[in-house]
Amino acid sequence: MSAIVNVVLPVFAIILVGYLSGKARLLGPASSEALNKFVYWIALPPLLFLAMAAASLDEILHWPFIGAFLGSILAVWALAALLGAIVHRARPAILTMQGMNASFSNTGYMGIPLFVAAFGEAGLPPATLATVIMSAVSVGIAVVCLELSGSERQGLGHALKDVVLALAKNPLVVSSIAGIAWSEAGWPIPTPFVTLFQLLGASASPCALFAIGLFLASRPLAADLAEVTWISFLKLIWQPLICWALIVAFFPMEPFWAASAILLAALPTGALTFVVAQQYEVYVERTSAVILVSTIISVVTLSVLLAIYAPAFPNI
Repeated sequence: MSAIVNVVLPVFAIILVGYLSGKARLLGPASSEALNKFVYWIALPPLLFLAMAAASLDEILHWPFIGAFLGSILAVWALAALLGAIVHRARPAILTMQGMNASFSNTGYMGIPLFVAAFGEAGLPPATLATVIMSAVSVGIAVVCLELSGSERQGLGHALKDVVLALAKNPLVVSSIAGIAWSEAGWPIPTPFVTLFQLLGASASPCALFAIGLFLASRPLAADLAEVTWISFLKLIWQPLICWALIVAFFPMEPFWAASAILLAALPTGALTFVVAQQYEVYVERTSAVILVSTIISVVTLSVLLAIYAPAFPNI
């Protein structure tokens, strides 16, 4: 119960404040976009840089965590695409988005704030590693599949070029890699920069959570609820279950990292899926509905998981 009270309630309370502010029109859609850009470009990168610069490469590249977390993503993506093909006979672009919605955890805007609230900077390595995986691997897979599924696109070469360019411009990926390089070089970070990055990074969590609430307030729930429900069920129930099974069967690891992998796999669908859907003008309405429904239901599922795995997190 203390895990729920101390971590989950404050996190979702900030989201609720953002949601109510949006519904009351104190802040509109333009504010949500501005906050998202601030978090994405200004606040999160220094936070990730400091976390990576303070750890060794061996600590960052936790291979059992990568295997279990990435394996659960790929397994759920394939399962969602298979169900979409069988049940809805959807075209390839929609199958791609169904898979992405069912497997894309909101690690950047919810996972990092949740872990910072629970553990401070000690919780950043698994949340940051998961964010890099989501940004690099999941977005890369989606872009390649969507590029190949569009008849007007220019094929695999064009898709791969788009992926490389997108990753090279992704501030979360770039700041994480820069932090790793700085750590490996053994350079100290000047104190003024540490202070600056800490001040900016401290704003990332509340702003990200508040922006989620604003975003949800602007998204109407006007989609096929049956389809949205099974996608949310895959995301919130099956993905953490598959992650747990992979840990037990193939990727044993320390309790903290194992619990972190399962919790990060259980996060609701991330808002970046909506950005991809808008970019390619496919599955936009249902993507926004999945984000809304999975975020609301995750209040219960994350509370249960945090209560179960609280012994692995002595700081809670």
